[in-house]
Amino acid sequence: MPKAAITNNIRRLRFEHDEMTQQELADRVGCTRQTIILLEKERYVPSLSLAFHIARVFSLTIEDVFKYPGGSQ
Repeated sequence: MPKAAITNNIRRLRFEHDEMTQQELADRVGCTRQTIILLEKERYVPSLSLAFHIARVFSLTIEDVFKYPGGSQ
């Protein structure tokens, strides 16, 4: 399966937040640990709702967590 076009900082952010586990993040945003694993490997693009939930866990904006390499055009 090809990598997603959107990159993210989830793994780094988890470790910066008291070494939060993948399961802890999954529980807080309402998804499975497997979804977090795929997101961190950039093999899955989250729904807009999930992206907002993840950003809110870290008190950041979506743009601080996820990057779209195409930029704004």
